Amino acid sequence: MLKGFASGADDYLAKPFEPRELSLRIASILRRARPPSAPPAESVRFGPFVFHLTRRELSRGEETIRLTDREREMLRVLTASVGETVPRQALAGNGESVSERTVDVQINRLRRKIEQDPANPLVVQTVRGVGYRLVASP
Repeated sequence: MLKGFASGADDYLAKPFEPRELSLRIASILRRARPPSAPPAESVRFGPFVFHLTRRELSRGEETIRLTDREREMLRVLTASVGETVPRQALAGNGESVSERTVDVQINRLRRKIEQDPANPLVVQTVRGVGYRLVASP
């Protein structure tokens, strides 16, 4: 018997049971037990830049920075997990056969647009052997 977590009631599963049914019920109970998440942010600020998630647009003050589709997608992935390391494979796209070196080149191009000194990046940092991390302003 699974004692009521957040639901306040017992959830009973009679034997014999399917392992899939058990895992689905546990997932449901855990989902109900989580506190409601905050609404997603509409924009992420890093340095003098703001990336508007809904419009997928990068701006510095009133100026809109032109981005390629790949740069825009990479920035979307990075802003979805600010401060966390994002593996190169996640930045490569939707299962496309893109090499890690291609991702590195695309990140370098993005850095030229948003970093003061692209050779010593502060916003899009490299996590050696893993991927990249976006450091946002508070």
